[in-house]
Amino acid sequence: MSRKITIILAAMLVCGGPLGAGARADDAAALRAGKNLIPTKIYSEAEDLKALDLFRGLRVSDVADGMDAVGLQNVGLMDPEIAALWRDTATFKHRFVGIAVTARYVPTQDAPAGKMSVEDYDKWAADWYEKRSTEAYLDLVRKGTALVIEDAPRADVGSIGSYNILEWFGRGCVGVVTSATARDTDEIITEKVPLYMRRPGRGIRPGRNELESVNRPIVCGGVLVCPGDVIVADGDGVVVVPRARAEAVAAYARKIMDGDKAGRRELYKELKMKEDVSVRK
Repeated sequence: MSRKITIILAAMLVCGGPLGAGARADDAAALRAGKNLIPTKIYSEAEDLKALDLFRGLRVSDVADGMDAVGLQNVGLMDPEIAALWRDTATFKHRFVGIAVTARYVPTQDAPAGKMSVEDYDKWAADWYEKRSTEAYLDLVRKGTALVIEDAPRADVGSIGSYNILEWFGRGCVGVVTSATARDTDEIITEKVPLYMRRPGRGIRPGRNELESVNRPIVCGGVLVCPGDVIVADGDGVVVVPRARAEAVAAYARKIMDGDKAGRRELYKELKMKEDVSVRK
């Protein structure tokens, strides 16, 4: 028997089993308790604003071309069903560029409230909002934030409504994207807060969903969204730019947009059309 094999067998006897079994058991115990494997990178507000300046005025189509140019073909483009609730084709106020803050709501496993007195129902709903379906991400919203929400996919729930979206807007949120629903849509259109969603929802959160995580990687519109990613949204939909590739994507996208505007300005002159915001430098 070689000296190497003798050493291995001796180590196995001392450890009471195969090498590393104790370490693997510890790892398994940690995994069983739950573990996030994709880290959340933290950026300063100054870093976020610098990234946003790179994308100022760029369209989804320009950014999609930029993604192609850096080797990210068919990456980051959300399902086109995630679309603008309202559009402003005069000044494009429905468009936005923001830095992702993420939240994930999941369907609840609990039964609905059932029949109870109005007073008891109000207490039950308030408790659910406070403990199970909170807005724990609220304090993360700052200037330039794009709030991106993964929600219970089939629940008829309006996690976003006319009050909370306006509160987020007041804290600096430039736009909201959800994989699912929102309610009070008439009022949100009147408020002119940019919102991209799949369809309207009517119910409230209690009895329908629970907040699973905040500022962790989520899936929205079929694509990965990590906190700190750049979100670009307009009438063509929503695109997610991985933060690590943002500078290169923006540089190419800017070239595409500048060329498009220059070409269309010439066509406007030829056609004797009055210049609009879409062709101005």
